Amino acid sequence: MNISVCIATYNGEKYIREQLESIIPQLPENGEIIISDDSSTDKTLEIIESINDNRIKVFSNQKFRSPIFNFENAIIQAQGKYIFLADQDDKWFGNKIEVMLNALKDHDLVVSNAMIGDESLNIIKDSYFAWRNSRTGFLKNLFKNSYLGCCIAFDRKLIDVALPFPENIPMHDMWIGMVAEMYFKPIFIPNKLMIYRRHGNNVTPLNTNFTSNNSLRDKISFRYNLLVAVIKRSLR
Repeated sequence: MNISVCIATYNGEKYIREQLESIIPQLPENGEIIISDDSSTDKTLEIIESINDNRIKVFSNQKFRSPIFNFENAIIQAQGKYIFLADQDDKWFGNKIEVMLNALKDHDLVVSNAMIGDESLNIIKDSYFAWRNSRTGFLKNLFKNSYLGCCIAFDRKLIDVALPFPENIPMHDMWIGMVAEMYFKPIFIPNKLMIYRRHGNNVTPLNTNFTSNNSLRDKISFRYNLLVAVIKRSLR
């Protein structure tokens, strides 16, 4: 098993088919799509089943009530050497896997650029990297994270350090990024390989100015918890 695409789903019926149909054509025959579903109450699982591809492996009836630990479960189930993270509501471009695998030859974790679209995939921002000033650097990403989970692929050797996820981390992608910064060789590549879809039901909502709704107190708390978790993991 060479590639595992890990998706955490919850009530994703509106977009999951389009996302899977953007991934499947570029997935190698020995690849797999791991879907951990957090007890969806809509038609998400029916839609996935209707696609009828034996490379899709669904782990349903999870009760995490958390995208962080739903993603952790998907990663735990993955068998591939290279782990790609994907959200349920985006759209990959046809060369995403090929380009990122090429970058993974010399690096342990790769973050690609992306376009940002609205719910109909009309482009809102042409470059996620330009918006977030994305680049490597531990302190840079501690204070202003640019590790976006749906743009990440990594060698499975990161799993030995990154798992289990600490309880109080703000999001799984921030944690994986910090682990990569501390122990491995990450890279940000400029290729725009997908459309990151923003809509009213995103896990990380943004306000009308396209900035986070979290208070300053919350932002400080998130980063403190993340730093403490990194320090504790280094002592382990």
